[in-house]
Amino acid sequence: MSRSPVIRVFEYESLTTFDQGDGRFLYASELDRLYEYNDRNGNKYFTGIRNGIKFNSYVGVIQIGGLTIEILPKADKEYQPDEAEYLRWQRALLDMLNYCHYIKVNSVSEAALEVRHNSILDLYFQLFLDEVKFLLRKGLIKQYRKNSGNLNVVKGRILFSEQIRKNLVHQERVYTEHQTYDTENLYNQILLRALTILGRISYNPQIKDQIHRVKLDFPDIQEIQINHSHFSRLKETRKTKPYQDAIKISKMIILNYSPDIRSGREDMLALLFDMNKLWEEYIYRVLQSDPESGYEVSFQNSEDFWESKTIRPDLVLNKKGSTEKFVIDTKWKIVEAHNPSDDDLKQMFAYNLYWNAGKSILLYPGSESIEEKYGNFHKGKVGDNMCKVGFINVLGSNGKLDRGIGERILGKLEL
Repeated sequence: MSRSPVIRVFEYESLTTFDQGDGRFLYASELDRLYEYNDRNGNKYFTGIRNGIKFNSYVGVIQIGGLTIEILPKADKEYQPDEAEYLRWQRALLDMLNYCHYIKVNSVSEAALEVRHNSILDLYFQLFLDEVKFLLRKGLIKQYRKNSGNLNVVKGRILFSEQIRKNLVHQERVYTEHQTYDTENLYNQILLRALTILGRISYNPQIKDQIHRVKLDFPDIQEIQINHSHFSRLKETRKTKPYQDAIKISKMIILNYSPDIRSGREDMLALLFDMNKLWEEYIYRVLQSDPESGYEVSFQNSEDFWESKTIRPDLVLNKKGSTEKFVIDTKWKIVEAHNPSDDDLKQMFAYNLYWNAGKSILLYPGSESIEEKYGNFHKGKVGDNMCKVGFINVLGSNGKLDRGIGERILGKLEL
């Protein structure tokens, strides 16, 4: 059976080299590349199984050669993995990434999101190309750089050692070091490198055509190999601020690109996000977006715990005009009602003690129809020392990501 160029899976689903008749399978060469990539990254992205892989809590997109694999989040225990469900959660993931500023999809039309052959990766590529086109229309930034070489006129300062070594016969020339003001700088070199990678890995004809046209409009600058250290040298100024979004996507493309050195046919690009961290940040941004909520929300708190170890609750909420505190720890996993793990409860016990909170919530995705109530810790903190297992619907009644959950989460604190 023929295989689709885009395969969508949910977290913790599996893909193997066996063709089940639905076109959702891997070739042996693709499986080898996935194993190799996972090994280089501490085996955190998926688990190896017989003739295949089982995905973990990382979501996003992987492209190997002409195959694109989308790994999507899922908050329901019972579901039918059909195409409509995959596309619903694809939209939710894009919306969450947008809300947390990992990707700017405001410029992507709803119609584009509805195109079935579009993958998340195609949308990333299109956003990047739109940003580069904007910069080209605006005019790429120019910077001063040192340049040296033989000239027919004196420009800058003469390098006498090089002049004697190279121009002893050709005394009509002068070897100088001078400053040049042009587009040959790191910002533009990063964009050019990302464009080259896109041209190599994209199989979308429309994307490839745009890449070709953009590169024709690009100035003649030197292409260099870019690594993580190059991005640490960038400094945001008034002139470079328009590059912010293009550089952000360039960084993701360049640093996550893995060329196939041996055969050159299975180049790989992976853009993966830890769903636990994404869920945590999304809840924080939703809660702090309402200045009239009556709570001050702090994110990524930390206290010394034991020796060099620290303790880090996700969110600490201070009730305005009161000394009352609450701790919320977000967990992107499916649990039975009123049956959290012992490790999760022990975490909340420690959080209550360290932040002097009377109440804490373990917040999971799930149905809000489940009855919730606080349970008491029996020792430790004097006074109130309680914890609740809370559930919140991720999607609204329209099937899209529900951004209005902040008020409902805060309502769970007092009850």
